[in-house]
Amino acid sequence: MFHFVLIFLFAAAFLSDQHGGHWLSTAHAQRLQPEFTVQQVATGLKLPWGMAFLPDGSILVTERIGQLRIISANSKISDPIQGVPEVFFKQQGGLLDVALDPEFSKNRLIYLSYAEPEGHKASTAVARAELIHGQLRNLQVIFRQLPKTGDGVHFGSRLAFARDGNLFITLGDRGSRAHDAQQLDNYFGKIIRIRPDGTVPPDNPFVKNPQAKPEIWSYGHRSIQGAAIHPKTGELWIHEHGPKGGDEINIPQPGKNYGWPLACYGSHYDDTPIKDEHAEQGFEEPIRYWTPSIAPSGMVFYTGNQFPTWHGNLFIGALAGKRIVRLSTDGNKITHEEQLLMDMARFRDVKQSPDGTLYLLTDDINGKLLKIVPNVQS
Repeated sequence: MFHFVLIFLFAAAFLSDQHGGHWLSTAHAQRLQPEFTVQQVATGLKLPWGMAFLPDGSILVTERIGQLRIISANSKISDPIQGVPEVFFKQQGGLLDVALDPEFSKNRLIYLSYAEPEGHKASTAVARAELIHGQLRNLQVIFRQLPKTGDGVHFGSRLAFARDGNLFITLGDRGSRAHDAQQLDNYFGKIIRIRPDGTVPPDNPFVKNPQAKPEIWSYGHRSIQGAAIHPKTGELWIHEHGPKGGDEINIPQPGKNYGWPLACYGSHYDDTPIKDEHAEQGFEEPIRYWTPSIAPSGMVFYTGNQFPTWHGNLFIGALAGKRIVRLSTDGNKITHEEQLLMDMARFRDVKQSPDGTLYLLTDDINGKLLKIVPNVQS
């Protein structure tokens, strides 16, 4: 086990305006940050992507190669769990997120999002199954993004249960289908809201539109790899990848259009500009954006007691940025941003444990599970 003691009294902390356009020095940081240590919990994970805490303190971890493992409270990594569906392991595809049913203690149900293959094509799918004695039983696919395509990018996909028990699924535009993100007759570039059994809630925004897919909650998204429920408001917050810049944080409202690919604060990979006027085109403005891109992945609101000054803050992993981003909020506004663990690793996911520590997954063929704990004062 290794330790990194990181003191953030004068470390890289930044303030910005609500859209991320201006940066101020650490002298303007809102408050002193706690000292903490990063500890290694486990290593040898093959491209870990998502995690969920089980009631006994162990952790379910997905590996993008198509394996699901349990890491025990004493850091032992299980053999791959049997019963995981076949995945399309190519480029960004594979086994992706994992979530527990809100009634897991009663029904033992877990949910997996993954790139589901069909010949040389694939799309994002979500399945649920019972986790019994280290095996998955009675697997049932409850959602499929159709049609499938040959692209290996932009699958999404995070899972988040709302307070009302409905399940949010974040989806990508699959690369070549970017313009379909503006249409309601498909699942590309959308957020989906379904019941845990896959049926459609009657209050979804497009259930009465015969030209629209009834599962759609919001649209005009690119590729969403972070989703979290706000601990006070119960609203869904998400972040999504921009192309060359323009990563966004949004609070997706039912039936609203978030602009992709017609509006973005980045540019296409060939440097072709994209209009950044959202409201002028009838789209919703992001509450935060990053240019250049940090490639965000995973996010969580901190509600624990281990770090009192972080209570209510939003934590986001970054891939290209190789850091953890801490954001202070005031209502629906971002008021402060701090960069943690700069250049340490590509962080794929971040979650809060039941005891109030923060757990991190690194995106690597020899991936690690790390945790952030407060320093013990002597």
